[in-house]
Amino acid sequence: MDKLRITGGRALHGEVNISGAKNAALPELCATLLTADPVTLFNVPRLRDVATMRLLLDNMGVRTETHGERGGMTLQASDPIQPEAPYELVKTMRASVLVLGPLLARFGHARVSLPGGCAIGSRPVDQHIKGMQAMGADIEVEHGYMVAKLGAGRSRLRGARITTDMVTVTGTENFLMAATLAEGETVLENAAQEPEIGDLAEMLIAMGAQIEGHGTSRIRIQGVERLHGCDHQVVADRIEAGTFLCAVAATGGDVLLRHGRADHLDAVIEKLREAGAVIEGGRDSDGDFIRVRASGRLKAQSFRTTEYPGFPTDMQAQFMALNCIAQGTSTVTETIFENRFMHVNELVRLGAHIQTDGKVAVIEGIDRLSGATVMATDLRASASLVIAGLVAEGETIVDRIYHLDRGYDQMEAKLRGIGADIERIK
Repeated sequence: MDKLRITGGRALHGEVNISGAKNAALPELCATLLTADPVTLFNVPRLRDVATMRLLLDNMGVRTETHGERGGMTLQASDPIQPEAPYELVKTMRASVLVLGPLLARFGHARVSLPGGCAIGSRPVDQHIKGMQAMGADIEVEHGYMVAKLGAGRSRLRGARITTDMVTVTGTENFLMAATLAEGETVLENAAQEPEIGDLAEMLIAMGAQIEGHGTSRIRIQGVERLHGCDHQVVADRIEAGTFLCAVAATGGDVLLRHGRADHLDAVIEKLREAGAVIEGGRDSDGDFIRVRASGRLKAQSFRTTEYPGFPTDMQAQFMALNCIAQGTSTVTETIFENRFMHVNELVRLGAHIQTDGKVAVIEGIDRLSGATVMATDLRASASLVIAGLVAEGETIVDRIYHLDRGYDQMEAKLRGIGADIERIK
């Protein structure tokens, strides 16, 4: 099992390329099931979750081919397609539930295993089931599988007004994809507003879908009879960009993040600026960029995670690592997932002063952390331990980094390219 060995204390300088967003690429890979035509995606990140999704689609009969240096991947879901997602391929990745909507919309039936993924709390699929039922599907949970088919006498899903009990990103994406081929109009109320959903909508529009309101809490979709192929570039990963922003802010230095979108990270950037980092966003001949500069000890910042455009839960652990060595005391309130403080015990092993009480963590900033062996418990926890290792005195070993590989494209190579002393070991 691979580990990372980090020797802390180096400021970071240079440029780093931000990869395509995992949370956009996964639903967009699933969206290729909506047409028999070839679809080509660019800027697809090289991640374990992407490889798992490709394997899942391959298993259904989708032809996939990677090509070029731009992270290109062409997929064609021409008949015959086996509309089943087996447990063996679904158990490690929650995003596999995203095949449900496309399979139902195009083929009229699906058998999808209940998903797995990070152990960061309950993320039930009941909202997905209720939404599909509102669109005319019959769904039963049998032996760990969602078994779905069109209602009696129907050849297509029907448009519906869907209001979820809570904001759900994968639910919004599933309904959005299913509604493109439904009969009539679908209105999604309380829809998630993440940039990745907007990117998926733009891809679907390029395939011939009729969608309005993406990027807001109310999305309208007018169903069409068929979609066609397209070329689409996956949006840059705002969580990877935010992780590098926190790493530079914690260690000090001056780094340019190529392809990073500052407008997708307003809440994080505001907190980093309040902490004392200097951050500029813009666009030049090479595209979007974010530049971050930091020196000296930053000021601790309290925050509360909320749905987009609020402070993202996927950045909570990374910012907490920064707060551990910042000046002052901060509180972090996690409102999205109930088990997302599992990194706290590992940060404490590095010397951090953190107390938790339910959804709230209180962090007392200290001058320095000290290297130790720590264990990653989930994807973003892994990133927080890397950041902590970059500022800790001595050597830090981060174990179980297969979590990290699920969501970061060659993180250690990118960090090494901007001056970090970090290597992957067996």
